Amino acid sequence: MASYPTYPPHQDHAHGPQPHGAVPHPRWWERKGVRATALATLLALSGAVILALVREQTGTEGFLVGLGLAVLPVPLLISAFRWLDRVQPGPWRNMVFSFAWGACAAALIAIVANSFATRWIETATADPTSADTLGATVIAPIVEESAKAAAVLLVFLFRRRDFTGVVDGVVVAGVTATGFAFTENILYLGNAFGTDQLSGTGPGFTSVTAATFFVRIIMSPFAHPLFTVLTGIGFGVAAVMTPDRARVRRVLLPVAGLLSAMGMHAFWNGSSSFGEYGFFAVYAAFMVPVFGLLTWLSIHLRSRELRTIRAELPVYVAAGWLAPPDPFALGSLKARRLAREYAAHYGGKEAAAAVTEYEAYATSLAVLRHRGHKGRAGADFATRERELLDALWERRGHARPALAYASRAAAPMWLSPVAYAGPPMPPGPTYNPYRS
Repeated sequence: MASYPTYPPHQDHAHGPQPHGAVPHPRWWERKGVRATALATLLALSGAVILALVREQTGTEGFLVGLGLAVLPVPLLISAFRWLDRVQPGPWRNMVFSFAWGACAAALIAIVANSFATRWIETATADPTSADTLGATVIAPIVEESAKAAAVLLVFLFRRRDFTGVVDGVVVAGVTATGFAFTENILYLGNAFGTDQLSGTGPGFTSVTAATFFVRIIMSPFAHPLFTVLTGIGFGVAAVMTPDRARVRRVLLPVAGLLSAMGMHAFWNGSSSFGEYGFFAVYAAFMVPVFGLLTWLSIHLRSRELRTIRAELPVYVAAGWLAPPDPFALGSLKARRLAREYAAHYGGKEAAAAVTEYEAYATSLAVLRHRGHKGRAGADFATRERELLDALWERRGHARPALAYASRAAAPMWLSPVAYAGPPMPPGPTYNPYRS
């Protein structure tokens, strides 16, 4: 096992590693602002086009009905993925990008490509039924999962520091698929409403709209996220591998995840052809167990991240970078929440933000050191470690009192006092640990 250095803190602290020599200026198309503007423009144009296409197919009234019903599961799914990402939360910009890509770019690619492929098959075979079947079970899974996987690939390549493991892959993939399902549900529900309007069927449990709502929103709102999460797992496993080792596996694992997502998607789409009760049989015997298994895996991985924090951070306590209560407090979700609340109450928004950032940087530091012990840290380990330590040192004034209080409040009675040593409980509302 390799030994990695820790650096003693000092009062005249440098803000990050200093560059040696002149730093070349990036070309105009390589600047972050230019790339971000180009990406935002692309997503906005995709959104405008997909909006026009869906409205054209459903009509204005159908579009509004579909929009109102399709939005219902979105907050629940996004909240679930953010809850899963609480230990090492990714930036909101990544979540916004993932959802926007799924809802706009991926949905536009899917609608155009699926329609073109289905029409081509229908022309070639002169059999509309076969074209629809092939389109649903072969073309749609390939096109849709590839379009959604593009968002995961972009975050993996251009936001590499935010993509450190399987949980990050699951979250990015799940949020992307949630956006895609949102747009797709608008289309399906809007068309169902239009069918009811043409047939004169009023609102009720026997309407096509109600049946579509039950199947897509009540029974299987997790279907698209479940498929794409397999792709995210492939990228997540590849993320923990050293770039200069196992290069073939780093490429094959995301591909294997993508192929698994396509296969599961195809199986789900083809379930209606398995007989009168084929859909329900596949749902009960396959979809629900897989959903339960992946949910358990995600929660297990999150718990493992907390154990990693408690195991890896004490070395920085010994070096003087962290306070003794920090590893326990940072390795407990309850203590982390208490620390943020304590900072917000006594220090205001600035202190709460500092504690939140401190928790995120400390988690990244623990994960980095754990990867170093596994031989997967890469050549920039020392540089990245120093950057994270610098960030923690800058925020220690706000974070240490809050974490000390949280470790004392969250620790079980049987735990040694050394594990949660810190200042006593605040004596009253006038006490403010952040006041100089």
